Amino acid sequence: MGFRDLAVDTVRTLWAHKLRTALTMFGIAWGIIAITLMVAAGEGFYRGQSRAGEKFGRDMMIFFPGRTSLQAGGARAGRLVRWRAGDYLQVRREAPACRHVIPELGNTRTIRSPYNSASRLVVGSVPEFSYVRSVSVDRGRYYNQADVDEARRVAVLGSDLYQQLFAGRPALGRQVLIGGKPYTVIGITKEKEQRSSYDGQDVTKAFIPITSMLRDFPDRGGPPDAVDRLIVTPLDFASHPACKAQVRRSLARLHHFDPADEEAASVWDTVENTKQFLKMTNGIKYFLGAVGLVTLFLGGIGVMNVMLVAVRERTREIGVRMAVGATRGAIVRQFFFETLIVVFLSGGLGMAAAYGICAAVNTLPMPEYFDGLIPTWDSTLLSLGLLGVTAVFSAVYPASRAAAVDPVEALRFEAGG
Repeated sequence: MGFRDLAVDTVRTLWAHKLRTALTMFGIAWGIIAITLMVAAGEGFYRGQSRAGEKFGRDMMIFFPGRTSLQAGGARAGRLVRWRAGDYLQVRREAPACRHVIPELGNTRTIRSPYNSASRLVVGSVPEFSYVRSVSVDRGRYYNQADVDEARRVAVLGSDLYQQLFAGRPALGRQVLIGGKPYTVIGITKEKEQRSSYDGQDVTKAFIPITSMLRDFPDRGGPPDAVDRLIVTPLDFASHPACKAQVRRSLARLHHFDPADEEAASVWDTVENTKQFLKMTNGIKYFLGAVGLVTLFLGGIGVMNVMLVAVRERTREIGVRMAVGATRGAIVRQFFFETLIVVFLSGGLGMAAAYGICAAVNTLPMPEYFDGLIPTWDSTLLSLGLLGVTAVFSAVYPASRAAAVDPVEALRFEAGG
């Protein structure tokens, strides 16, 4: 029997029991739809959360100075620790597992334009700050290394601060007074939705070179070269523990405290938060995928039942074919391929429906922290793999039952029926 005859015979058999076949195919199709949609929802949730996190910064650790809680090198506990402006260069050399190590100093100052004034946070750092903290420039430019080296009085205004000071008027190249000192506006940041911070919203700040900050607005409560914090990013997720340990050891050496003293150097670890979030979202995806897998498995049982009924109803046909020379292998192949046709037709329809639903849902406005239903190659390959396993599982037993039919008994059974 050729493939064309096999397909026609399969369609004829299924058409004879339309309702039963439709319900069975729906079980397979719904299993594929469930797996695809549930994994796509988990992926959309993960990407939405990751995008929201990147608006604050890119997988970073913020090291804050504190007070020692352990004795180290003969020094008493309770000693105040302050980071210094040059620390980041030394730490960068001693922490090869880190991609970025940058200083940050912030002070609130009055900022005046020709049109308005505001008391806002002024932040000093190095050029990499714009990348690490996701501070993107909409107009003009961010300050560069030459601005830092020469301690130029240049400023980048947050989008909200720009509106408050200039109300939409041209600002690039204009001067503003920051703490009474003239600074030239060289850039304006893009608008930024930010849900987490340690010192306020970036769109309300002014950003200047760290050298200008230390000269004009040093920290009043510490040494003239003190900085508030160090921002660190690892080379990658795998390098995160090594990077964190290397920075802590370097800072402990520079400031004479025990590396295990977490009070002396506290850390806001967004990388660890990201890892925990990734575990959570993966758990959600695995759970939802398991629900779809159970649905697909139940659909496979339905297909098996349909094919077993087909074997019984076609007992005489099987006997006749075997009586005229059909081998058991031929009978097995016939019912095996009939089952595969049913399963893969159902699965294909289910996959098409799932992708169509994803496309339709993604045209709608999405809630915050959710990027929509995003099917991935992983979920597609998983669905196809499970579909193949289900097809083989559903086909083997009915095909073996058909091949086990005795021709004489089969003819007697039908004739007597």
